Amino acid sequence: MTQLADNRPTLLVVDDEVINLQMLRHVLQDDYRLLFAKDGPKAVELAQRERPNLVLLDIMMPVMTGYEVCAALKQDAQTRHIPVIFVTALADTDDEAKGFAVGGVDYLTKPASPAIVKARVRNHLSLVQIDELRETRLEIIRRLGLAAEFKDNETGRHVIRMSYFSRILGEAAGLSPVDVENLFNAAPMHDIGKIGIPDAVLLKKGALNPEKWAIMRGHSQIGADILGDHPPGLMRVASEIAITHHEKWDGSGYPHGLAGTDIPIAGRIAAIADVFDALTSERPYKNAWTVEAALDLLRAQSGKHFDPALVTLFLAHMPEILEVKERWAETANTVQFVPPAV
Repeated sequence: MTQLADNRPTLLVVDDEVINLQMLRHVLQDDYRLLFAKDGPKAVELAQRERPNLVLLDIMMPVMTGYEVCAALKQDAQTRHIPVIFVTALADTDDEAKGFAVGGVDYLTKPASPAIVKARVRNHLSLVQIDELRETRLEIIRRLGLAAEFKDNETGRHVIRMSYFSRILGEAAGLSPVDVENLFNAAPMHDIGKIGIPDAVLLKKGALNPEKWAIMRGHSQIGADILGDHPPGLMRVASEIAITHHEKWDGSGYPHGLAGTDIPIAGRIAAIADVFDALTSERPYKNAWTVEAALDLLRAQSGKHFDPALVTLFLAHMPEILEVKERWAETANTVQFVPPAV
């Protein structure tokens, strides 16, 4: 009869004393899949091979101390994310501080009660799950942005570049770290509404007639409808950017003709990042502009299309902007187009 795989979280328990391993086995075996090691080298080997969800680690061991084991795990890209809880007889605060310094997430002094061991393990596994959920959510968000961008950009790197541009500008504008992170992760969805625009309009070379232009402008509202209405946070910022990144400082933009600071700052930042990258990138309907020409347009449109204070900040951070542009370049031979003076 085929048995189902053991999908319980895996714990690696490391201690050179058999009695301590037996105690932890008794406490944890009903809820977790357990691996055991009696020395540091074996612990590192098991962690690299099995990738446990969490490590319970003694400190005073032969060959390698627990501190050395933890440091080795944190230096390896494949194991550095695994939380390490020290379980040791060393009760001095300096020992505890050293444990945290090498990367431990918790420190239990022997003899630790079974209830405390269970609670600490459960809590730290919950934190790991939250981090994994957050990373999965962010990856889905990035893929949504790429889904729209692939319709009119072969590699989708536009959303990567303009996201980094937005983060640089958000930091320069003094946004809080949380707001900057939300801006960075929301920016890829600025054109998600393009999913709803027919290819005959989106990929048309040359100018659009009034009818097709009205269809194209609809992508802002489509994007906001896709993203929905949310409380403050990442998805709220994403929806704001989708609906406002084509608004203009002087009120001549779309879809609602907002002006000045009535446009959310995330939308104002995304507008600059989006336009700069769009101008300096090759598209089906145009060649790439030079950086100098694109900057001339930003200067000319400061106080018209764009928030003038944000344009000044953007220009002041061009070394960082150009480093991102080079790192995430589409190709090495993009055609450069110098437009007429504005």
